[in-house]
Amino acid sequence: MDFGVVLQTTPPSARVVDLAVQADRSGFDFVWTFDSHILWQDPYPIFGQILDRTRRVTVGPMVTNPTTRDWTVTASLFATLNEMYGNRTVCGIGRGDSAVRVEGGRPSTLAALRQAVGVIRGLGCGEAMPYGDTTLRLPWASKSRLEVWVAAYGPKALELTGQVADGYILQLADPQITAWMVGAVRSAAEAAGRNPDDITICVAAPAYVTDGSAEQAAHARDQCRWFGGMVGNHVADIVGRYGESSGVPKALTDYIADREGYDYNQHGRAGNTHAQFVPDEIVDRFCIIGPPEEHIRRIEELRELGVDQFSVYLQHDDKEHTLRSYADDVIPVVNVPGQARS
Repeated sequence: MDFGVVLQTTPPSARVVDLAVQADRSGFDFVWTFDSHILWQDPYPIFGQILDRTRRVTVGPMVTNPTTRDWTVTASLFATLNEMYGNRTVCGIGRGDSAVRVEGGRPSTLAALRQAVGVIRGLGCGEAMPYGDTTLRLPWASKSRLEVWVAAYGPKALELTGQVADGYILQLADPQITAWMVGAVRSAAEAAGRNPDDITICVAAPAYVTDGSAEQAAHARDQCRWFGGMVGNHVADIVGRYGESSGVPKALTDYIADREGYDYNQHGRAGNTHAQFVPDEIVDRFCIIGPPEEHIRRIEELRELGVDQFSVYLQHDDKEHTLRSYADDVIPVVNVPGQARS
C-alpha cells in the first residue's frame, strides 16, 4: 500500500514545503496539494521546491481541472518538473470545484475532461497530440512520463475514469461507497477492453490520530467535519444532474438533505461553519479517526477492496503528530517488511 499526504498551499509556502519534507522522511510516497489559485497559492512553483528538497515522493494536484489552465500549459509544467527531477509527478484532475466556482464559473463538461486527459497525458509523455486544428508536441519532453488520475463521484464520470484514466481518486474513506465506486470504475474499464488492474486506486480522506478517548474523538470530528461539506458539493451536483436515479449509494446522497449552501471562503478549513449539516456518523465514515489500530483496521479494509494508495488530508490542527504516528505506528504495520533471515 502506498501512502500520501494532501496539503493546502496556504502561506507561508515554506511551511507547506516543510510538511512535504517531513512526509518524505516519514515514509510517505506521494505529496498532493489542492489546486485552487484564488483561495491559496499556486501549487506548481511549490512542487518544484518540494521535489528539490525530497528524495522519493511523487507530487501532484488533488486536483486540477481542464478550465483554469490551458491543457498545453499544464502538460508543459509536468514535463518540465519531470525533466528536472526524474519523472516524479502525477496529474490528478477532475471537472473542477473551488478553482472554477470562486471565479463564478462552472465545472467542465465530461467531454472536455475526457479530451483534457488525453492531451495532457500525451504531451506530458512527449507524444504528438491533436489540439484544435493542429497537432502539437513538446519536442524536448521525449523522456517525460506522466500519468493522469481522475477524481470522480457520479456514474458518467466513473465510466469515463474506467475508460481513459491511469488512476482513480476517491475523496472519502467509507468502505461501502468505496466498493461501489471502485466496482463502477473497474466495470467501465473492462467494458472498454482495458485491464481493470491497470488503474491505480487512490482513496484520500482526513485522518486524525487520537488516544482513543471520547473527548479526543469529539475534537477530531470537529476538525474533520469540513470534509463532509466539501464532498457534499460534488454530491449535490450529482443529485441535481441525475435526481434520485443516479445509482449512487444512498449512504452518500442522504446526508446532504439539510445542506443550505456553501461558502468557498471557508473551503477545506477546519471549523467551516457551512459544514454543520454533516452528522458525526458521516464524519466517522468518510474520515479515519481514532488510535493507530483503528487507522490500520480501516486501511486494511480499503486494501481488501482494491485500494492501492491511502492519502491523508492534513487540514486540521495536529499535522505533525499525524505524520509521526503514521510513520511509527501505521505504515510499518500495514507494510510489514520481510525478514532479513528465515
